[in-house]
Amino acid sequence: MIVVVPYVEQLNGPIDGIAFLQKIEFAGRLCYKSEKNITETSAQKFVAQLIANGHEAMLEHADSISLKFVCDRGVSHEIVRHRLFSFAQESTRYCNYGKKNEIRVIKPCFWKTTDEAYKYWLYNMSMCEKAYLDLLELGATPQEARLVLPNSLKTEILITGNVREWRHFFKLRTAKDSHPQMREVAIEALDLLKGQIPIIFDDIEVVE
Repeated sequence: MIVVVPYVEQLNGPIDGIAFLQKIEFAGRLCYKSEKNITETSAQKFVAQLIANGHEAMLEHADSISLKFVCDRGVSHEIVRHRLFSFAQESTRYCNYGKKNEIRVIKPCFWKTTDEAYKYWLYNMSMCEKAYLDLLELGATPQEARLVLPNSLKTEILITGNVREWRHFFKLRTAKDSHPQMREVAIEALDLLKGQIPIIFDDIEVVE
């Protein structure tokens, strides 16, 4: 069994932040027929005003952003509730973890490895792994044997969506009362995009 620390990868980056904003600006100015006011430096101020005015529909005209989250199955169940995203996810029906004779699980962020709770969790993960591999040995198919796989099982989920939906996602999933493991990857994703695209995510603050 391998314990994995969750992480986020970007598929279509790095993003040209200024070009990203310019596309939004063009869409927004079309509404007001003020295209003549577009300059090389006008996008940031204009997009900031769109967001301040709640005119976020224009954000949907920028290119979609795709991020791969490596997280546990429990977190992925929360992610797929964001129905305006498109998803592709590692399938426990078709992936046969018996081929490598091990499962991978996501390390909980809220326990130290010296905690009794962590040790108890680790023991139970090893029991889940044994049950899964035993079922495969008995002739069960992966889709049958997966019944004993834990919520902590590592999964990879590709998430694609427009920047308006990413804003909605980050507002909910980086909030202080969000699940700690959900928050862990959501904050990493937010920091990743904040570093590339000006303005869009600046009003989303992470409170510890």
